[in-house]
Amino acid sequence: MARVYADVNQNMPRAYWDYDSVNISEPRLLFPSLCACWGLLDNYEVVRKIGRGKYSEVFEGINVVNYQKCVIKVLKPVKKKKIKREIKILQNLAGGPNIVALLDVVRDSQSKTPSLIFEYVNNTDFRSLYPKFNDFDVRYYIFELLKALDFCHSKGIMHRDVKPHNVMIDHENRKLRLIDWGLAEFYHPGTEYNVRVASRYFKGPELLVDFQEYDYSLDMWSLGAMFASMIFRKEPFFHGNSNSDQLVKIAKVLGTDELFDYLDKYEIELDAQYDDILGRFQRKPWHSFVTSDNQRFVSNEAIDFLDKLLRYDHQERLTAKEAMGHPYFNPIRDEANLQAYMNGAPGVV
Repeated sequence: MARVYADVNQNMPRAYWDYDSVNISEPRLLFPSLCACWGLLDNYEVVRKIGRGKYSEVFEGINVVNYQKCVIKVLKPVKKKKIKREIKILQNLAGGPNIVALLDVVRDSQSKTPSLIFEYVNNTDFRSLYPKFNDFDVRYYIFELLKALDFCHSKGIMHRDVKPHNVMIDHENRKLRLIDWGLAEFYHPGTEYNVRVASRYFKGPELLVDFQEYDYSLDMWSLGAMFASMIFRKEPFFHGNSNSDQLVKIAKVLGTDELFDYLDKYEIELDAQYDDILGRFQRKPWHSFVTSDNQRFVSNEAIDFLDKLLRYDHQERLTAKEAMGHPYFNPIRDEANLQAYMNGAPGVV
């Protein structure tokens, strides 16, 4: 069971988490605010394609009524239930810190293909942006991401796909948004969830060993894997070429004895395929990843913070709220320092 926010959904009315009951009706021209209705497709025009995923194609668009830029996410044919879940979660998280804003939901009258309309973020691809970051940038953006994670967890929701591709950063305006809530799910204690979530390099060990009773702490592993790649300048940090190889890559860093302790604690039986590929590995000290190229990012607090995230045992990982209180973020909590940074100074650590 989750160490925090375990009973959020239990304490909410069923309508909050029962996304199956979501019903989006035809556009209501009179009093549109009175119902969950499809918006008007003609209000939006596609400008250019900016991305695609397993479940959608994404375009930069424009609202032709107010000329505001937006993002149009055209959903590929998937189960209605999945679409309802994403919409319900985005509605529940509306207005939360650093959560991408859902502005409208529209659909093509012929094909019935639904599209989600989001706020536009002037994102720079992480592959070109992260190498330009200084130490303060890394602290600042990880802290901003933690705000989004603590908020969604406090609302009873696991993101389940935290990775650089889903973190939009407008660096000029110091703005971060956590996007793509298509795999997000409501947390109910004792529920067995699908382990086929998250992207390989950011999958927590619990997913790789088929432990289904996971919780919000899955997102904290993914954040830890992201953080490791940022401070050690190694993208991705755990680079497996299959799900089974991903666990091997993790074991080469965290050790196999520690892995077996974890499996024993939760009475998890490892798939037979690992018999031939796992081997025995000693735990590697974090300092062994320090090079002349990355040492300016790797303070003792950074190592301590990382160590408290990348734990096999999900119950040992910091929660998002605990993570925000870690000394690594002291420079961010210094009001004058942060203000100078927001005004364009590089930030002082």
